[in-house]
Amino acid sequence: MNAIFRRFALRVSLIMGSPWAFTLAVFLIVVWAISGPIFDFSDTWQLVINTATTIVTFLMVFLIQNTQNRDTRAIHLKLDELIASVEQARNSMLAVEDLPDETINELKKEFGELIEEDRRQNGDPNVDPQQKN
Repeated sequence: MNAIFRRFALRVSLIMGSPWAFTLAVFLIVVWAISGPIFDFSDTWQLVINTATTIVTFLMVFLIQNTQNRDTRAIHLKLDELIASVEQARNSMLAVEDLPDETINELKKEFGELIEEDRRQNGDPNVDPQQKN
């Protein structure tokens, strides 16, 4: 089931992200708008577009989230590979995305301090000596 949904989600996201899909959506909106006077801008006429966009949006959220989750996992694996292959890198940074928010914030602060120190040492004119992260 996962493999079938993954392939389906990938194909649909590629199709729906294409210029042809955008053009088709614009065309459908134009046809709907032009048909307004024919249907006297009725509640049913409005309901058609509202229902269609709601259904498409609802389904696309799941497809986009699936694709985004897959891309994020792949990026993390690639970064983990780079960290593991660099001798000076801290292996504790592997799978840092699974750490609690407090720990991630501490690491962010630590790296911010390293960047600030490096900028001060290299005479970066954009560094405010009074600035603290």
